Amino acid sequence: MDQTGIAPRRAAHHLLQQVIEEGRLLSELLGGGALDHLAPEDRARAQRLATDALRMLDRADRMLKPFLTKEPPVYVQNALRLGTLEIAQGAAAYGVVNAYVEIVGRNHHTARLKGLVNAVLRKVADKGPDAWARMPAPLMPGWLRQPLVAAWGRKDIEAIEAVQATTPPLDITPKGDAQAVADALGGTVLPTGSVRLMDAGQVTQLPGYDAGDWWVQDAAAALPVQLLGDVSGLSVLDLCAAPGGKTMQLAARGAVVTAVDASATRMTRVGQNMTRVGLKADVQVADAFDVTGQWDAVLLDAPCSATGTMRRHPDLPYAKDGSEFGALIDQQGAMIDHALSLVKPGGRLVFCTCSLLPDEGEVQIEEALERHPDLTIDRAALNLPGIDPAWITEEGGLRLRPDVWAEIGGMDGFYMAVLTKPA
Repeated sequence: MDQTGIAPRRAAHHLLQQVIEEGRLLSELLGGGALDHLAPEDRARAQRLATDALRMLDRADRMLKPFLTKEPPVYVQNALRLGTLEIAQGAAAYGVVNAYVEIVGRNHHTARLKGLVNAVLRKVADKGPDAWARMPAPLMPGWLRQPLVAAWGRKDIEAIEAVQATTPPLDITPKGDAQAVADALGGTVLPTGSVRLMDAGQVTQLPGYDAGDWWVQDAAAALPVQLLGDVSGLSVLDLCAAPGGKTMQLAARGAVVTAVDASATRMTRVGQNMTRVGLKADVQVADAFDVTGQWDAVLLDAPCSATGTMRRHPDLPYAKDGSEFGALIDQQGAMIDHALSLVKPGGRLVFCTCSLLPDEGEVQIEEALERHPDLTIDRAALNLPGIDPAWITEEGGLRLRPDVWAEIGGMDGFYMAVLTKPA
């Protein structure tokens, strides 16, 4: 472990640079070994620093603005953001200032701005954590905030931003008895059956992980499978299956599952998870559009903007700019049409996306019903424990947002609906 604290700070700064300057996702960077050179404690600290900085980026920039006559280079701004965050979280200002002065000084393009970093972070320290705590919740970047305000209204988006400014709890799906798992982990059973841990620590060290008693899955992401009800003995196709939470749910409920995803790497992980939890599925690497056959039910968790997952992935609005969303929306419509061709007569399709954009949810289902007038939407499937009728949308789907259950940590933004083919 780095006793000086410089190594994890440099690594966190590198992650921030890659997300903001290069448009790369944290999951991609971490999966590619960006922190593998660090000791485990330093690795955890670097990841936490970078994630917290991205979650609080707007607040950090507002804290810094009075002390900057003009915006410095991004490399320097990221050092200031990290330093501001650490000071706001109560770290000793002396060590924080020295570390980020050194980081900026090591880069010959920015070494001349060491004095600026020193002076600005000292002024931030003088303001102290109390000034930070009084500031409003960080705003999402404008390119994303504007369409979301148009969809849901300013007040609701402010409520979502307030939830996204907090570190989310850990949700898990139990393989068996939820209360027994909650008792073993010191968690709470949520109204929809997931178990929530407010301060989980290292996931792999928790009781029941090695035994395969549960898996990590946001409470919202656990609902699409529940909409299918009793699937025991039914053939179910899980399209776009990685990371595999829904595949495990289906298998645990007794379905005969075929899980398909285009990513070989991610499907290897799905296979490993299935082994850990002692469940079986036919795991295939393939493009969804190449799949043929007929199933009793198809679950399509379509590729989307992932805007509903920002509370867990605060890098998303900074690594993306929305330019690919139009193509994703077109692809979703095509995938719905193909998925319907794989459903047996009388069978069902569950369509879902982890998006806050109506174009990736409500609008997709409205348009699918127009293209396929023989389809019906199964509103009765939404009549489940814990489902608030206020979440049910006009066309008969389910709209979940991060400000749902805000008082206990919220949930991911999701949309889901059940379509039934004629017999």
